[in-house]
Amino acid sequence: MQLTDSTLLVVDDEKAIRDSIVAYLEDSGYRVLEAENGQAAMALFEQQMPDLVICDLRMPLMDGTALLRRIMEITDEVPVIVVSGAGVMTDVVEALRLGASDYLMKPIVDLGVLEHSVERALERSLLMKENYRYRAELEARNQQLQDHVDRLKLDLQAGRAVQQRLLPEFPLEHDQFRITHRMLPSSYLSGDLVDYFQVVPGKLVFYIADVSGHGASSALITLLIKNQIDRFRDEMENELSDLILMPDQVLRQINLELIKTHTGKHATMFYGVIDTEESRLDYASAAHFPAPVLCTQDQCRAIEPENLAVGLFDDAQFETRHLSLEGFERLSVVSDGFLELLDNASLHEKEAHLLELGADPTHTMLDVLTQLADSEKTRSVADDITVLAVEKVG
Repeated sequence: MQLTDSTLLVVDDEKAIRDSIVAYLEDSGYRVLEAENGQAAMALFEQQMPDLVICDLRMPLMDGTALLRRIMEITDEVPVIVVSGAGVMTDVVEALRLGASDYLMKPIVDLGVLEHSVERALERSLLMKENYRYRAELEARNQQLQDHVDRLKLDLQAGRAVQQRLLPEFPLEHDQFRITHRMLPSSYLSGDLVDYFQVVPGKLVFYIADVSGHGASSALITLLIKNQIDRFRDEMENELSDLILMPDQVLRQINLELIKTHTGKHATMFYGVIDTEESRLDYASAAHFPAPVLCTQDQCRAIEPENLAVGLFDDAQFETRHLSLEGFERLSVVSDGFLELLDNASLHEKEAHLLELGADPTHTMLDVLTQLADSEKTRSVADDITVLAVEKVG
């Protein structure tokens, strides 16, 4: 908008002065309205809503101060320039206090000074209007963003509720073995997955998966993994296949399924099958890190990560290893978010500390996680934290 497109209202009870101001401003390109007193000016203001008002302070019926006060009650976006005769500076001070943008002293010898004051006032007014508009747009966008965030939170909460129902509700206890877990997600949705169940008498399956990244996309991959393993479980129960008891084959199939998604997501996994009759653990590791801590009556040691993560290469191979459970005491498997809770400086020191925690017979890794959560240390961790514990309880 050009300044000369503005409409001005000139208010002065002296016709000669008013006519000279109106003629000068019209010659400058402005549209000019005029009034002889504050009362008439107020009626014009409400009808026409001019962009700027020039008013004398001393007028009959309604003086300039009263007019200014009425205008400011309606809007503070229209600048008002007051014109005052010499010797009435108290009126000028009051006008400025009420919100006048400028003042000029009578007589106005050079109307160019008035025009310059008009231009400055209109420029400030346009800038203020632009700022108001930008602020209104920003507030509207912020509200839209907040509404979107609120909807997203509701969706995440719903997704989190669904995901929680997919996790084991109770510890699994069978023939002196007890399997349990605890998970602390970094957000409403978790990229960690844990499950355990008995498929046939004497066969206990447990696994933990840690999907790359966080949030909804990682959570969807955990659903895919669980769905795949549940399908193998159904096949076993319907006597169609015993693939679920073959850790290497399970990881191989999950690897292929993740690659088919074309999401670029991969996951580390540790998959185990306990044969209580044979007292044997069959397991396969898909680069699960940190290393699970295995404790027997004789020693505690780390089961070093093997092979590749699932979801990287379609020709990846996985190997089932067999471990006697004679003298077995406990196995602790954690996701890598657990390492962020440890204060050690280097990764090597964190791994050594984790082995010490897992080897301490006075507590389990679940106890450690509970203590850290109670001290609110887990609140600052950006990654999901999961602990899976297998114990010999008999």
